Amino acid sequence: MTGQTTSPISAGDADFMFDRETETMARSALGELQLERLRWSLAHAYERVPHYRRAFDAAGVTPEKLKSLADLRHFPFTVKNDLRDNYPFSMFAVPMNDLRRLHASSGTTGKPTVVAYTRGDIDRWADLMARSMAAAGARPGDLVHNAYGYGLFTGGLGAHYGAERLGCIVVPVSGGGTERQVTLLQDFGSRILCATPSYALNIAEVAEAQGVDIRSLPLARGIFGAEPWSEQMRRALDQRLGITATDIYGLSEIMGPGVACECDVARAGLHGWEDHFLFEIIDPETLEPLPVGETGELVITTLTKEALPMIRYRTRDITRLSDEPCACGRTHLRILRVTGRDDDMLIIRGVNVYPSQIEAVLIELPAISPHYQIVLEKDGHLDAMRIEAEIAPGVPADEDDLIAKGREIRHHIKSVIGVSCTVTVKRPGTLPRSQGKAVRVRDLRGG
Repeated sequence: MTGQTTSPISAGDADFMFDRETETMARSALGELQLERLRWSLAHAYERVPHYRRAFDAAGVTPEKLKSLADLRHFPFTVKNDLRDNYPFSMFAVPMNDLRRLHASSGTTGKPTVVAYTRGDIDRWADLMARSMAAAGARPGDLVHNAYGYGLFTGGLGAHYGAERLGCIVVPVSGGGTERQVTLLQDFGSRILCATPSYALNIAEVAEAQGVDIRSLPLARGIFGAEPWSEQMRRALDQRLGITATDIYGLSEIMGPGVACECDVARAGLHGWEDHFLFEIIDPETLEPLPVGETGELVITTLTKEALPMIRYRTRDITRLSDEPCACGRTHLRILRVTGRDDDMLIIRGVNVYPSQIEAVLIELPAISPHYQIVLEKDGHLDAMRIEAEIAPGVPADEDDLIAKGREIRHHIKSVIGVSCTVTVKRPGTLPRSQGKAVRVRDLRGG
């Protein structure tokens, strides 16, 4: 193997920061900066985007009425349907000739949401991704194996530009071709892996099947995002890849990846970059703001976006904020692990269930592999849930064994989560493998 095994800055240098002055800014100074930038962002949106002018006027507010950060609660929310209703370009705040890039969602649940970037937006995005990757343990000179998908999805190019801005060497593999991914990890000796957590597990599984001890490679850090994942999944990634797995957060409507990222020192919540974003937690039913520490829906306002300002964007992600000091020394609020989305929550016979809860239960079972799907079906007039799981390689997989294991899992899910379901356990390699974002839920209920 000829890959690089060390980076110019020691991998153990926990004090390294991409932007130390900003990342350790006093909370009072950070609040003053946010207020200044929030005033600009509200005025920018109100003056240049007809949607925001109508929404602000209907709510009886104008940018001039903002006297403090707390006054933001009087301004209207923005939701994904606002972008779809203004498809494709009517939410943009700058002329088309000032844009330098467009991205878009897949549009699987309706019209795609289209997002835009000026040159300044792209530069800020690269800086924030570099800041995030440094927090996660990447260092200048590292080889970064980027297995996020490239294209209209923001993940691939977001990680690519951020790694280059940090001074890393990017291997732009994208998703798919997993056998080749393993070969390149061996031959190039990348220290950083960027991927969705489900695809990282797929890489580990393929390496094991090829007889490759991926834990012996120079790979040391994983920067995983684009889908919710659990602490149990983190432990599986740490163990199977021999890495320190960190969570990165973002969404295309706000910027893309790099809105927040865990530090590899504590791995106890994602540092949300408050010099560019203002974070709120609201009660998703009353829509009233909640204090720091309480669980609710995350709402984000952009403070520096030129092309597509977002005012109080409802992410639908369920989490809570922490202002407790972090061992790494960063002062920005931490977004504690996103447990799911309130629009992904399943209600099965009166019980609220998130897919991440099912994942957490399955990964704790040593005889079960971390590949699963949740199938929603009709049982008469009621919704029913069936879990499809896989037996782990090397575990007895006769038909009677699989049936017995299914009964055991069903009982375990009922006792831990409180929901009744059926469980089908299949032989290894049966369920589809992720090549990017995992499809965890199949809805067969029809209309």
